[in-house]
Amino acid sequence: MPIIESTYKPPFWARKSFVSTVFSGLARKVNGVEQTRERIILEDTDFLDLDWSYAKEKSNKVIILLHGLEGSAQRPYITGAAKLFNENGIDACAVNFRSCSGEPNLLFRSYHSGATEDLDAVVQHVLSKGQYDEIYIKGISLGANMVLKYVGEGRALPKELKSVIAVSTPCDLRGSCGELMSFKNKHYAIRFLAHLKDKLKPKLEQFPNSISVTDIDSIKALIDFDDVYTSKTHGFKDALDYYEKASCLQFLPNIKIPSLIINALNDSFLSAECYPVKEAKQNSNVFLEMPKHGGHVGFIQKGKVYYNEQRALEFVSQT
Repeated sequence: MPIIESTYKPPFWARKSFVSTVFSGLARKVNGVEQTRERIILEDTDFLDLDWSYAKEKSNKVIILLHGLEGSAQRPYITGAAKLFNENGIDACAVNFRSCSGEPNLLFRSYHSGATEDLDAVVQHVLSKGQYDEIYIKGISLGANMVLKYVGEGRALPKELKSVIAVSTPCDLRGSCGELMSFKNKHYAIRFLAHLKDKLKPKLEQFPNSISVTDIDSIKALIDFDDVYTSKTHGFKDALDYYEKASCLQFLPNIKIPSLIINALNDSFLSAECYPVKEAKQNSNVFLEMPKHGGHVGFIQKGKVYYNEQRALEFVSQT
């Protein structure tokens, strides 16, 4: 029954969800991470850009880092983890999902919460280097849902993959979308939607027969974006079909490697279904930690290392 009693205690000023979330997203700075970009070509001819950073000494261990919605490998929640792992002898491969590396991807499709085929391509590429005996994966938000789905789908996982960490995980995408569209999160939803619609502008130029100005103008809320673009482009009937099939919650019972989920109880992006207590109690490989505070990816603590980063390092050291 691996429900973990959390020891996280934020500074007094960071106890509120809004403060910790916004500060961590907009004000946090991480210095001293030198990234080297590598582009890999996918089976469908599209590309992914990977930003590598390395331990001081040659390492046989690597952590693959997955960002959240409209994030990138340069976000502080990615570089902060990369820096900590590098300092502890572990290389870091920070993935930029399709269209998130500063350059539009080549195809009409893009990335989404359940695109585990792209994650598998990264894992296979890392393995092909022949350097790493131990691989770990840490996902944030959208990336957290992706990695839990990946390890629970029933594929044959490589023996080198030892454990995964999922932070601020929207385990139930429909519920999480509902929370994001609620009044309390209006400011976040507006920001996300603006970024997503901006990403459609190059698609309009590249693929004028696949999407129109009218289509884009019809997108007024996040669920509309998933109805008009995400679902249709990636083989789902509509937004609700996408949420149902891509949510990691249904895959948690099948997970066979140690998997840590850290979801703050005051995360305003998460619905009740995003706290998989039953699934954790029934699967000895699913470890669920639910700190009272932390907001959405806002686990601020004394010093420059965030609590979720510290816990990730502890978890991989134990598995």
